[in-house]
Amino acid sequence: MKPAPFEYFQPHSVDEAVALLAEHGGDAKPLAGGQSLIPAMNFRLATPSVLVDLNGIPELAYIKNDDALRLGGMTRQRTVERSAVVARGAPLVTETMPFIAHAAIRNRGTVGGSLAHADPAAELPAVMLTLNARLVLRSRNGSRTVSAGDFFVGLFATALEPGEILTEVEIPRPAARSGHAFEEMSRRHGDFALVGAAAAVVLDGAGKCAGARIVLLSVGDRPMLAEQASAVLMGQSPTDEAIRAAAVTAAEKDIDPSTDIHASARYRRQLASVLTRRVLTRAFAKAIDRAGH
Repeated sequence: MKPAPFEYFQPHSVDEAVALLAEHGGDAKPLAGGQSLIPAMNFRLATPSVLVDLNGIPELAYIKNDDALRLGGMTRQRTVERSAVVARGAPLVTETMPFIAHAAIRNRGTVGGSLAHADPAAELPAVMLTLNARLVLRSRNGSRTVSAGDFFVGLFATALEPGEILTEVEIPRPAARSGHAFEEMSRRHGDFALVGAAAAVVLDGAGKCAGARIVLLSVGDRPMLAEQASAVLMGQSPTDEAIRAAAVTAAEKDIDPSTDIHASARYRRQLASVLTRRVLTRAFAKAIDRAGH
């Protein structure tokens, strides 16, 4: 299998990259880790006439922790996985990274590339939505910032406009009485998840739920924010009954999964309920532990 012919450019700055993308318009595609784009090109599912390789731009690869945790768009997934800075600033990200494909893929794959690809079965889009991350997008006309909730708009579709690249991810600092958890079910480790669930919760001073974000993946055309399930938990003590009610709500009201060759819609709903209950139980346990310290 060979890709269709294309021109190749390797810029050495963000300004040079966005200028090339603007010059070539819709025919140009940025190349990050290439773990999704190159196979798609080999199958001729993607046929860009121009590739703009971002791998020669060191200013796009970094991890910073100031008022927020900041990940450069070209930061390798394996670097994020091993980072103590990330573990402190966004423990949910660290917990999730080993679920992403295999180590060889994470060695090459990038944070920005995964988010821009927007596979509804991918882990990083769901986690960034759970954490209410903000994504910085850059074009020749300047930068703009969008929330993760506004970034993912459909199947492999994002708010990125022609000529834009994702340069940075901003993740808010976790609250004092907060907890997070991630879990997924796949046929084999490294396979795409049949269903996955992520949760971030916050407790108030009385030990009741003051905030909850639950996101399910591989059950729709994008990561799905389970808003009705979150509403069930608000103001409630995180009892087994409350968590179970939220999990059932997530599976029955917040998602509308489809049937495919991998799993039926009914099975996906069952998995969604089970996984939501598991991640909420662990997330609240972590929040309670942090509140006690």
